[in-house]
Amino acid sequence: MLISQIKGSNGEIIVAVREPGGSAKVVKNAGSVYRLALEAADHGKSLVSVIEAHGFGDAIDLEKAYAEGRFLPPVTHPDAAHLHLTGTGLTHLGSAATRDSMHKKTTEAAEETLTDSMKMFKMGIEGGKPKAGEKGVQPEWFYKGNGYGAVAPGQPLVSPSFALDGGEEPEMAGIYVIAKDGAPFRIGFALSNEFSDHVTERINYLYLAHSKLRPASFGPEIRIGVAPEDIRGTSRIRRGDKVIFEKPFLSGEANMSHTFANLEYHHFKYGLFRVPGDVHVHMFGTATLSFADGVKTEEGDVFEIEVADFGLPLKNPLKVAAEEEIAVKQL
Repeated sequence: MLISQIKGSNGEIIVAVREPGGSAKVVKNAGSVYRLALEAADHGKSLVSVIEAHGFGDAIDLEKAYAEGRFLPPVTHPDAAHLHLTGTGLTHLGSAATRDSMHKKTTEAAEETLTDSMKMFKMGIEGGKPKAGEKGVQPEWFYKGNGYGAVAPGQPLVSPSFALDGGEEPEMAGIYVIAKDGAPFRIGFALSNEFSDHVTERINYLYLAHSKLRPASFGPEIRIGVAPEDIRGTSRIRRGDKVIFEKPFLSGEANMSHTFANLEYHHFKYGLFRVPGDVHVHMFGTATLSFADGVKTEEGDVFEIEVADFGLPLKNPLKVAAEEEIAVKQL
């Protein structure tokens, strides 16, 4: 089942669900995906059963709503500061080569010397898929922001004026809510664009934290439940009426050096991320970047990420923010 949120004519949140390839219907008296998810988590029910108990109303044309710019992120929090955007890197087979080419040291080094990126990737290969009852190796982890940085499908991803690059990262994201007892529950998985500044990251891998402090978009729909083992999609960039980049991307555990369960454990092992009522959007990494193929994005470019099993494609134009004068004032 796929679930999404649309902005109503009076500003209210309309929750819609459908089966892949099917038509969508409104969920009655839902309020929001967040409310439905908490209802399920706090009462020990499945989200699908809660949705079915609410019942269904009118049909809704998702394509039309998308064209009208009425999609919201597929999950939101009443207080945006309680929605966390985070991610992991070097988790996909093939991702190390992309990252390593960005992070190659300019000084001479012996051929057998591994970069830090390659060391981290090797750790994941060797310990990212632990056996039952074992703890796997922790991945690279980063913070992107909170709900104020969550961009709705169809809306612009804004690159700050000081950024050196604004590039896409086509990924799968896990969507979670924390129950009243502090237990994390997964709603499902969604497409995501983990928008980043790859030029800044390339200067020095210690700038990774800076490069990730950018908005992100996910959705338009969440696929409720577990993710397929083998996920195959397409990432493209449109410039005007031309496609300037198009490449397949792979995800799912068959194409990863970590299990989703291992990545989830190493995120939620921190009590900070188990605060009742919070929402988490955790992006799982990619091996496909237009930047690695020499593409330099421009304002007005449109990023498109699609996987048939995850509903409508995720589309966002690139916008560059006007320069700001930032000054700290003494109280």
